[in-house]
Amino acid sequence: MKYNIVFFDVDGTLINYEDGCVEASTKQAIQLLQEKGIHLVAATGRPLSMCYELKELGIETFITANGAYVKHKDLVLHKTPIAKDIVQNVQAFSQEQRHSLTFFTEQLSMNSIQSPVALRAMQETLSLRDFPIINENIVDEEVFLMCLYADELAEKRYTSQFSNIFLQRWHPYIVNVLQQDVSKSIAIKAVLDHFNIDPENAIAFGDGDNDIDMLEYVGLGIAMGNGSTALKSAANFVTKKSTDNGIDFALRQLQVI
Repeated sequence: MKYNIVFFDVDGTLINYEDGCVEASTKQAIQLLQEKGIHLVAATGRPLSMCYELKELGIETFITANGAYVKHKDLVLHKTPIAKDIVQNVQAFSQEQRHSLTFFTEQLSMNSIQSPVALRAMQETLSLRDFPIINENIVDEEVFLMCLYADELAEKRYTSQFSNIFLQRWHPYIVNVLQQDVSKSIAIKAVLDHFNIDPENAIAFGDGDNDIDMLEYVGLGIAMGNGSTALKSAANFVTKKSTDNGIDFALRQLQVI
């Protein structure tokens, strides 16, 4: 099978889950893929502003906000903005309930509730050491994803309060707040359509449950050794951990490079 494009989850996959660095073997594998003319795509829950270091690797296409905003160079390929009234109402309710809420545009910002528990969750998932900037005028911008920092009991209050939002928990203390379902696979379709590539000619690497639909959508889905049990069950191939040259190992083992 000839593969023309590779989609990489970022945290825990492309980036080492222990120290937040890109392995030397991964950089070399990416260079070899580029030399073969294979398209490279980062598919992440991060906002675009937190992907700039990946551009240094030669990646020019980014699926961000877990699939809600997709950009190739300066061209927006896909976006799913949340209605301004929903942003405004959820923001007001989160302030009232004293819950941290982050907003994903091309940048990352938040409301004024700077909870220590939320910062710890941001450290675990986005490697952030400090809170994002506070944006009190967020309703004036296009927001593609909101993340609510709350436990399951608090989440139920939002479900009761709002009938027009979609909540998607992916961390013990983080819930995606959306107007409609978004996913990496929906975003991947937009990228494949742009490049006129069939799904069977695509590869995807991931490590989390939010990567399952991505691995199932492409022709070859590869789970990292540090990936979740559910993801490994959905994968065509399970490679080594991101700390153990997992990307390079898989691509060589499968004779892609």
